[in-house]
Amino acid sequence: MAKGRNSAPTINGFINFYKPIDMSSMDAVRRIKRITGQRNKVGHGGTMDPLAQGVLPICLGQATRLMDYVINGSKRYETDIELGATTSTYDSEGEVVPQGAFDHLTRELIQAALDGFIGTIEQRPPMYSAVKVQGQRLYKLARAGLEIEREARRVEIHSIDIIEFNPPKLVLDVKCGRGVYIRSLAHDLGQVLGCGGYVTKLVRHYCGGFDAADSVGFEELEASVSETATGWQQYLYPLDHILRGLQSVTIGADAQRNLQHGQRFNIGSITSDAGFLEQHRAYSSDGTFLALIAFDPPTNSWYPVKVFQSDSVSPYALSPCND
Repeated sequence: MAKGRNSAPTINGFINFYKPIDMSSMDAVRRIKRITGQRNKVGHGGTMDPLAQGVLPICLGQATRLMDYVINGSKRYETDIELGATTSTYDSEGEVVPQGAFDHLTRELIQAALDGFIGTIEQRPPMYSAVKVQGQRLYKLARAGLEIEREARRVEIHSIDIIEFNPPKLVLDVKCGRGVYIRSLAHDLGQVLGCGGYVTKLVRHYCGGFDAADSVGFEELEASVSETATGWQQYLYPLDHILRGLQSVTIGADAQRNLQHGQRFNIGSITSDAGFLEQHRAYSSDGTFLALIAFDPPTNSWYPVKVFQSDSVSPYALSPCND
């Protein structure tokens, strides 16, 4: 672990943090920096609205190099939608404007409308969002009273289930991929139903390998630090936690030397089972996580994608394979 000037040693890993409402993602990162003493290489795995609460994975040290694996991972939200009105922000922070009647709606009608949002869809981000258009954040333009045309983006929604329908309140469980705006989903659903709709509550239960049931908040982190300065590390997940969906291989000393020098190497029969550019987790013989590697069929060899410096045995390492 590296040590910068006037700073604590750099710690590598993830914190499965539960962000409270009325706080931005970056404000959460700043507070966690103060609690942990980690000043450099600290980021988050997916922006959340201040109104939203729930899982916000925090990346520390070398874990920031795996941030995209968190952001690109699957997500699960629970959202409360108020039918019969819209707002400029698509949530309760904007001015509420009544739009249409909802008395005729049934669960069956709503589910039929929701079915049209499942799969790969085109979704337009709200004006009050961090999306950049011509170098400017949309929310800054919106606060200046401007509204501009936003290009729809292709996103993936895996499933939408109705948890509760007690008009005008609608509660949904949404499983989706990267880049989905639940506020836009609520707004667009309201338009399809002809009555309008906006988000009043949003909880992220799962994000890129981290579940809210196992998350930790500010109180737990601060209490652990009051006991010992490094007490917060009990909540740290290792680098390879989010890579558990990939196959793993154990490499010998020769291959490890090549890997650490950024060179290609062979690991025997594993090559016959790997697909083109398929990524695997690579471990040393003692179970230390070393790198992400990929197979290159034309050269019948493996090459490093991301190499890490670790000094501890991983709980996710599997039995050694032949070198």
